[in-house]
Amino acid sequence: MSHERQSARQVAILGMAGAFSAMLAVALGAFGAHYLKALLSTYYLEVYLTAVEYQMFHSLALILVVTLSRFHIASRPVIACLVWSGRLFVFGIVLFCGSLYLLVATQVKGLGAVTPLGGVAFILAWTCLLVAFKRTLSLSVKET
Repeated sequence: MSHERQSARQVAILGMAGAFSAMLAVALGAFGAHYLKALLSTYYLEVYLTAVEYQMFHSLALILVVTLSRFHIASRPVIACLVWSGRLFVFGIVLFCGSLYLLVATQVKGLGAVTPLGGVAFILAWTCLLVAFKRTLSLSVKET
């Protein structure tokens, strides 16, 4: 499989993950607002809403990465950074938000220990996106 075709497939999968995650964030937010509000303590409701908020922000960031990659599919250095950024956003959503949802569902405080790993994944994802922009800038400077 060619580099461009493989990259396009990876980007499509990341796009589907971003759209699904955003859809799920909306559904979970509505569930929290209409059902969990009456069942959870203020602390656990805040934890839940933090998970929903971070899931939506990073789902949109993932969709941004996919959109940007469509412009750079032929540039291996840029697309590599964008694909890694997307993977790390997915990993961060699963670890950060997932651990918070599990914490709320089980109220087992030890699950909160996983959350910072998701935060690190988010930071690395944003860093990869920054590097992709820098590489894009470097490519545009070389073309002039």
